[in-house]
Amino acid sequence: MKSIYLCGFMGCGKSHIGRMLSAKLKMKLIDLDKYIVEAEKMTIPEIFEKLGEPHFRSLEAKYIKELSGGNVVATGGGALLNDETARFARESGISVYINTSFETCYARIKGDKNRPLVVKNTPEQLEELYNKRAPIYRRNSTYMVNGNTRDTTIVDEIEKLSRISEQNI
Repeated sequence: MKSIYLCGFMGCGKSHIGRMLSAKLKMKLIDLDKYIVEAEKMTIPEIFEKLGEPHFRSLEAKYIKELSGGNVVATGGGALLNDETARFARESGISVYINTSFETCYARIKGDKNRPLVVKNTPEQLEELYNKRAPIYRRNSTYMVNGNTRDTTIVDEIEKLSRISEQNI
C-alpha cells in the first residue's frame, strides 16, 4: 500500500486519526512534527526561534520525501501548503485533508506552548490563517474528509479512499 498523508489545520485531528488509521491498516505511523523534533534534536519552538519558519517548512518537505513508502504520515499543519511537497505526496500515495471547523481546531490548540503560531497569534489571527489555508489544503489534497464527525467514521472513510486509490493505480 502507498503512503497516506494526512493534512489540515493545527488541531484538526491528524495525529489522532493517524494513530487509529495506522492501527487499522497495520501501517507504520509517522507523526511528522515528532519525527522532525527527534531528527533535529530541537523542539519546534526552538527551530522557529533559531532557524525561522522557512527553515522548518524546508525540513517538513525534506522529511516527507524521505518517509514515502507505505506509511501513514500525520503532517504538520503547514507541510502540504508547499505545492511541490503536496505534489510529491499525491504522487507517492494519497493526501487527505481533514476538514475540521476552526472552532473545533481552536478548542484543541489554544494555550499549546509547543505551537509557535498559536503562541504568537490571537484567536482572530489564527482564524484568518485557517481561512487562508483551507483552500490551499483543498487544492493540494487528493481527497477531503469531514473532520467534524466521529473519529471512527473519519478513519473508515480514509480507509475506503485509500483502497479506491490503490485500485486505480
